[in-house]
Amino acid sequence: MKETILLFHVPDKEKLLKIEMALFPLHVRLKKVKTEEYNQPLGVLAGVKDAVPKEGAYNGDDLPDTMIVFAFFDDNRLNQALAALKKSGAGPLPYKAVLTPTNQLWTTQECFAEIRQEHEAMTPKK
Repeated sequence: MKETILLFHVPDKEKLLKIEMALFPLHVRLKKVKTEEYNQPLGVLAGVKDAVPKEGAYNGDDLPDTMIVFAFFDDNRLNQALAALKKSGAGPLPYKAVLTPTNQLWTTQECFAEIRQEHEAMTPKK
């Protein structure tokens, strides 16, 4: 499978351009996920062969922040992509995940809720 980055909710055009420019040299597939696709499992969005799409379109709220999901990356390439994003100045981008057999079944909202909970648990309170 081709290395794929799923990009969710980037309303700031300058931030989006920085992300695109950072990832362009890596020759990865960048998919900007539309809000109406948020009901689809992450595996479907990433192009997993056996993933089963859901019917209908999502019509709820957008995410409160940007989320990035990396699919089909080995450790070395993931580190390259993360370094490029950090260097780009597009951040902070705290809501990142790697596609797994478990989370490929999750919707966008389910994944974001899980990442947010983990992020809050790991981030010291001010």
